Amino acid sequence: MWDPATYLRYRDERGRPFHDLLARVPAQRPRAVVDLGCGPGTLTAGLASHWPRARISGLDSSPEMIDRATGLDAPVDFAVGDVRDWHPAPDVDVVVSNALLQWVPGHRELLTRWVAELPAGAWLAFGVPGNFDAPSHRALRAVGRSGPWAAELALTQRDSPVDDAVGYATLLTGAGCAVDAWETTYVHLLPAPADADHPVLTWLEGTALRPVRAALDDARWADFRAALAARLAAAYPVRQGQVCFPFRRVFVVARTGARPSHPAKESP
Repeated sequence: MWDPATYLRYRDERGRPFHDLLARVPAQRPRAVVDLGCGPGTLTAGLASHWPRARISGLDSSPEMIDRATGLDAPVDFAVGDVRDWHPAPDVDVVVSNALLQWVPGHRELLTRWVAELPAGAWLAFGVPGNFDAPSHRALRAVGRSGPWAAELALTQRDSPVDDAVGYATLLTGAGCAVDAWETTYVHLLPAPADADHPVLTWLEGTALRPVRAALDDARWADFRAALAARLAAAYPVRQGQVCFPFRRVFVVARTGARPSHPAKESP
């Protein structure tokens, strides 16, 4: 179960990649725009201002997130649904997905299907975390595989489920798209009050720790959390009341059925 309040603890840091992704989508007058994995809808609502003439919709698998989203005062149609079952309507010109696909098995096949189903000249823009080899996730895997809960957590332990920018660019150019792909490492400066939990731990509770919490009873969760907190404190020391939390992300903007305007010429 997703907890919107926990997820939104770091709304500014989580929202910045969405805005950076959107800035690279040059669609002028899209007819319909869909946000897949819209979460609590706060970022989706901004799409209505960005493209005021478009029909905006958001889809998320979490009823809790959609309940939060439907309470917003925004001209957006929100719905609960699985993106694996989603197919674009004929007038969908822009699809946006931020920090979703890492949760979706087989998402590479989904990307190529969406490209094939979207109209020519449509835009597919997505971003995924690229930090699965970061100290935070290495610590999470190490604690998960070494403690008395190892059997219970076996299905939650994941190495990187995403590609790098080159991998996605290769996939989508092969599907006939013009592609802009890049990677960015954000250095989030997270406040670390002395009387609060380590901020990287509270960050992970909103995302990567969800399946762990769901798999453990209260006592085992408390023990797991304490063991992970100790590792995170060593990996991300508090300095001047804050923690530097580097976070790599991978971004892709692809245009369907399009080619670069000045393709490189082959050597004779």
